[in-house]
Amino acid sequence: MAQELVPLARELSLPYYESALPAHDRYHANRVRTLSLRLADECEEPVDRAVLAAAAWLHDIGRPLERTGEIDDHDEWAATEAAARLGTEAVSAERIEAITHCIRTHSIRVSSPTPETLEAKLLFDADKLEAAGARGLVRLACIVGERSGRAGERYAVIENASVSELERPDCPDVTLLREWARERLDRLHTSPGRSLGRSRWQFMTEFFAQFEREMGIEGEA
Repeated sequence: MAQELVPLARELSLPYYESALPAHDRYHANRVRTLSLRLADECEEPVDRAVLAAAAWLHDIGRPLERTGEIDDHDEWAATEAAARLGTEAVSAERIEAITHCIRTHSIRVSSPTPETLEAKLLFDADKLEAAGARGLVRLACIVGERSGRAGERYAVIENASVSELERPDCPDVTLLREWARERLDRLHTSPGRSLGRSRWQFMTEFFAQFEREMGIEGEA
């Protein structure tokens, strides 16, 4: 079953992502899988790579339903759904528990449990690193759009309120992306994750410096 677990999880997960928006779609799941395995390569402790990869494929299958308001907690829903689906495929109870722990603990929200296993910590870190660096900036912008679509109103504007000549916007400005990224990078659990996080944060710092220059803080763009 170990060799079959990852392709099984991939096959089970894909239909759930059909209505997903770009920030939490099948491509995001695949990137998290790839990155989590990359981080695992740098760990001195042994990692159950099949559990880690399977959890990566399944971790956001509840996102489309949460976005439309059909469920409240995509972590818990996905863990329950994954356990049921994997159970019908004769995956061992031990493996299912390991995978669902990863899924339940991958979110940064306050209500989420703390990752206890190395696999869960690696999945958490890979998911958060997906919101850092060049690709992370694009993805964070997609998350802004995703939340705006869900709420039916603007969520952030392309502005820096501290230097705008207009009145302050009634919604967060683009510096929200920096705050989101920093919040996630400050929560990383593993040494390989923190190392990569520092590199990606350096790029983001340079990006926001350029953004501020274009906004006129240090002269005309």
